[in-house]
Amino acid sequence: MLETLSERLGKVLRTLRGEVKVTEENMREALREIRLALLEADVNFRVVKQFVENVRQKSLGREVHDSLNPTQQVIQIVQQELTAMLGSENRELNRSPVKPTVVMLAGLQGSGKTTSAGKLALHLKGLERSCLLCSFDLKRLAAGEQLETIAREGGIAYFPLAGNDLLALAADVRRAAAETGYDYVIADTAGRLHVDDELMAELRQVKEALQPAETIYVADALTGQDAVNSAQAFAATIGIDSILLTKLDADARGGAALSIVSVTGKPIKFVGSGEKPGDLQPFHPGRLASRILGMGDMLTLIEKAQKQFDEKQAEALSRRMLENEFGMDDFLAQLKQMEKLGPMDEIVGMLPGLGLKGGLAAGALDGKRLRHTMAVIESMTRRERENPRVIDGRRRQRIARGSGRPVSEVNQVLKGFLEMKKNFKKPFFRKLLKRFDNAGKIR
Repeated sequence: MLETLSERLGKVLRTLRGEVKVTEENMREALREIRLALLEADVNFRVVKQFVENVRQKSLGREVHDSLNPTQQVIQIVQQELTAMLGSENRELNRSPVKPTVVMLAGLQGSGKTTSAGKLALHLKGLERSCLLCSFDLKRLAAGEQLETIAREGGIAYFPLAGNDLLALAADVRRAAAETGYDYVIADTAGRLHVDDELMAELRQVKEALQPAETIYVADALTGQDAVNSAQAFAATIGIDSILLTKLDADARGGAALSIVSVTGKPIKFVGSGEKPGDLQPFHPGRLASRILGMGDMLTLIEKAQKQFDEKQAEALSRRMLENEFGMDDFLAQLKQMEKLGPMDEIVGMLPGLGLKGGLAAGALDGKRLRHTMAVIESMTRRERENPRVIDGRRRQRIARGSGRPVSEVNQVLKGFLEMKKNFKKPFFRKLLKRFDNAGKIR
């Protein structure tokens, strides 16, 4: 996601190193490169023009702050402008004063509305909110069946609609949700391959019948400026409250994410970053701006970890580390937990200083190497896992054959594990581990 822009901006900002003051001369080339980087990322040209002008005005002639060199100062300005371009702050879903809160998803065919409806319901379920899914897509015959399957797999309630009267269907689903006490109704709607009068008339009718508290336009990030143009059309014709961007993980340019808020005036509230049911996150402009500049996104990484890691297991693990009982089985369990966090290249991008080329290579923490390490450990006997020091040359060869990895890689795993255990004995790590309370959380 946005890899191209991250690389280009990283190169631009590195050219300012060593300067005593940000001047018009040393900023002219930097601003030119920033403009090209944004245009190559498929950002709307009007948005680019305003962005570059804002950075220029805030950067030129500024005396460098005591604690910041020129590069750091420009990075700070660029980060602030990127955050403003993306919407400044995270926005929550609108809520109705009485149950249920109706959320209507609209967008073109193929943008991912149906799967996003299921992901959004699963996200709200994680917040302990009950949801009822329903499909108002009467054109695509399999739409209702697809949404029903998604609902069943996620343990979400589904309301089957029968008939072709949209007004009657809307009344039925609102009545059913109110009678059963659901917090949210999430309505999927029909789409077309392009914006047309028939689609807009149907969506206006559905919206009038449902009276949603939130109308979300679902935009496919891969379509670039087409997504921005379509969002404008939907906003002008039926009215939208927010945007949900899908397939953001597959778009190396990301211009739609950077343009759509400025052009439409509507906030991005959610982004889809994968195909799994849980791959939907609330959108935080500041966090994405930090990732673009290679500054990481530790808050999102921590949130992902909190969803996957068990607090009691974390507490027990910290105790085993303190008592020097951390073994290969513990190591294997932690590697499996890491794998649940998502693709390693995505995790690396959230670590400060590692997102840009020139930091730690993503290959050092790639998913393939993670699985190879797990295969090596799983090929060991119980005795070898409990006491790796018994593993001699013959045992290493057997483990290599069992895991399908070379002996040199087995040696690397063993060496890395023993070095890690040494670190646990150092004062810094012991002090950190002792700060875990009884709930397994750092105070």
